[in-house]
Amino acid sequence: MAAWVVGLAQAYALAGLVVGIAFLLRGIDRIDPAARGAHAFRPLLLPGLVLLWPVVAWRWARLSH
Repeated sequence: MAAWVVGLAQAYALAGLVVGIAFLLRGIDRIDPAARGAHAFRPLLLPGLVLLWPVVAWRWARLSH
């Protein structure tokens, strides 16, 4: 049971890392025009993006259309 929970947490974190990096590289400039050129603070956002990746992906998908 514990191995299953750890595996699930790892999969969630990996998905969050993929979404977070993609959002920082491609999506943040489209969603927030004030973020253009402000590359120094982007790594600070990554932990929050990894944890909240379902919300980020949903909002990114809705706002990019």
